[in-house]
Amino acid sequence: MLNTLADISVIVLPVFGMVLVGYISARVGLVSERATDGLAEFVFSLSVPVLIFKTLTESKLPEAQPWGYWIAYFAGAFFVFAIAMVAAERLFGRGRQEAVIHGFAAGQANTVFVGVPLILKAYGEAGAVPLFLLIAIHLPVMLVAATVMLEGSHGFSRATMMRLGKALAFNPILLGIYAGALAKVVGIQAVGVPKQMIDLLSAAATPCALISLGLSLKRYGMAGGDLLPSALISFLKLIVHPAAVFALTMVFSMPPVWAGVAVLFAAMPSGVNGYLLAQRYGVGVATSTSAVSLSTGLAVVTVAFWLYILGVG
Repeated sequence: MLNTLADISVIVLPVFGMVLVGYISARVGLVSERATDGLAEFVFSLSVPVLIFKTLTESKLPEAQPWGYWIAYFAGAFFVFAIAMVAAERLFGRGRQEAVIHGFAAGQANTVFVGVPLILKAYGEAGAVPLFLLIAIHLPVMLVAATVMLEGSHGFSRATMMRLGKALAFNPILLGIYAGALAKVVGIQAVGVPKQMIDLLSAAATPCALISLGLSLKRYGMAGGDLLPSALISFLKLIVHPAAVFALTMVFSMPPVWAGVAVLFAAMPSGVNGYLLAQRYGVGVATSTSAVSLSTGLAVVTVAFWLYILGVG
């Protein structure tokens, strides 16, 4: 038992320790607000897309679509999405648009800044393919669903759909996936100097993502209120979502590593995209911001719990 906990701490503590380093650096003024934005942009727009490209070109992809894997994850995601929406309207008296923001915050995980570093540390190269395959459709599916519900209350427009299509087509993470998949299909693999450059950029993804998250938590804080709704969102995201996925991985056949990746992916804290979507529509900003910070802080404990349940360590 103690040996297992020690092994889990070796996975969890360095990851969240790096987040803490970023937070303290921002708190004491060692890193400026301008650097916070720059580092986040580097991670999201360059380093992680290159890491995804490298993984897809160098890994063996499944010959058939892992439908059980997709169903297990997204059934759990939309389950907590629906619960959060109902709670927002009936328990907290929020309007439909703000309820959608609550649902999106509960169902959408922090894949880039926490998920990639932590899952790769837990499962290594064996977890890379299922991780990045899920990342490939996670944001499009969740963002399209939330946007359709948000826009549906006012009626759809061609401009709205064009904005959504453009956002998905030119998202840097998705561009890394498109490029990696294309290179895999045509048999292109980097060698020599280009490979060394790709390796260097990929290696920067994990530490920079974690430091960037710590910097952003200093900026967003706890939003100073709306704690009860954000606590419910955090509970749904960190406990209910992975529990639902864990149960479904026992129903649908898939390799143990794929099942573990799906559960850990679901166990990630709320992603900053919930805050960004709330800002765009001008509703639920305080709740989504608080949910990001609160769920990230609690994830130190809950992720260790799920690693224990999965027998990783």
